[in-house]
Amino acid sequence: MNGTLNKVMLIGHLGDDVKLHYFEGGNCIGRFPLATNEIYINKQTNEKITSTEWHNLVVRNKAAEICEKYLTKGDKIYVEGRIKSRQWQGEDGQTKYTTEIQVTEFTFLTTKKELDQKQQQSFSSQTANEPVKPNYDVNVPAPNDDLPF
Repeated sequence: MNGTLNKVMLIGHLGDDVKLHYFEGGNCIGRFPLATNEIYINKQTNEKITSTEWHNLVVRNKAAEICEKYLTKGDKIYVEGRIKSRQWQGEDGQTKYTTEIQVTEFTFLTTKKELDQKQQQSFSSQTANEPVKPNYDVNVPAPNDDLPF
């Protein structure tokens, strides 16, 4: 194979809200951290171990505005993109390095707003569909009826 491939696919939860930065000319960039978890059992101690990996995600222009509008910390998202490393000079003169995921496609899996609405709808439908239970006091004797049934 002569070509190369730089492709990333992640499903994770936002570690913070999307932060937008606008440039001259109207373009913008959105940044947010994404957490992915790996869960395994330590065979020696039978302890459940959760290992979290943090990814710095970057979205651009209209995609950034959509993410900023609909996503909040904790939301679950599927992203595709490519790994990009960059460096710059910090204010202290030191060279800084970072590795980011340049997002090319994304799908919202769950948003907090959506989950809150589902929970409220579920609660409303459960309470509306539950039969009304009479409040009987067990210490009060039943009335003496002349009804045969």
